[in-house]
Amino acid sequence: MAAGAMALASPEDAHADAHATAAPGSVEFAQLTWTEIRDALAQGWTSIVIPVGGTEQSGPFIAVGKHNVRATVLAQRIAQKAGHMLVAPTIAYVPEGGTVPRTSHMRFPGTISIPPAVFRDMVSGAAESLRVQGFRRVILLGDHGGYQKDLKAVAQALNRKWAGTGAHVVYLAAYYDVVAGAYAGFLRRRGLGADVGMHADISDTSLMLAIQPDMVREDALRHAALPGASQGVYGGDPRPATAALGQVGADMQVAAALRALETDKNGPVSP
Repeated sequence: MAAGAMALASPEDAHADAHATAAPGSVEFAQLTWTEIRDALAQGWTSIVIPVGGTEQSGPFIAVGKHNVRATVLAQRIAQKAGHMLVAPTIAYVPEGGTVPRTSHMRFPGTISIPPAVFRDMVSGAAESLRVQGFRRVILLGDHGGYQKDLKAVAQALNRKWAGTGAHVVYLAAYYDVVAGAYAGFLRRRGLGADVGMHADISDTSLMLAIQPDMVREDALRHAALPGASQGVYGGDPRPATAALGQVGADMQVAAALRALETDKNGPVSP
């Protein structure tokens, strides 16, 4: 009987079995087909990160897509290290200030802003889309400070709504908190405390040099006078920035995120 059953197995069956046990070829949700996502879910890839970036001015020396690039790259590193985790497409449109009158970053060309309520609805809708597909842990990772309270509010609201479904949202505050916390402390210990500001400073510029250096206009940066608020640099000095300093900050952000996920009170959902 066993031999007969073996004889009935077709090459197609063998291919299907091999396909069912294969890991997805990428952690990037957008790089997978729907059948590959279905198969990944069946294999326990039930955690997914929604990276949130932003499109904003970052002084004269950093391209306006910095938050989108950093959120994407670092979310992928986190997913690869955590395992059984995918990364959703990065949200690039976020609250950045008013348009009439123009406030905050919207005072400068290069910024795109949406109302906070629209932003919260967009994040909620994306998370709900992922839940109904079978993702059990949806992780909100934001690279910009202006909407952190909104991400927290979305996570709280969805966790109330999803109670009893077996799914939950993690607001990954630890990832963002590193920049003004442990990373700023590291820079101060290196004697660079005066260079730490609030926006487009040494930390912002160093992180960008480490992650995608062609987004920094480094030659102009090195020959510039100290930029100020009228140029979109809010405190500090970006000119001493280096890729080596930025790599320390990026590593800190990844490590902090992984620690937070390991201590998720709902427990690791994926194997």
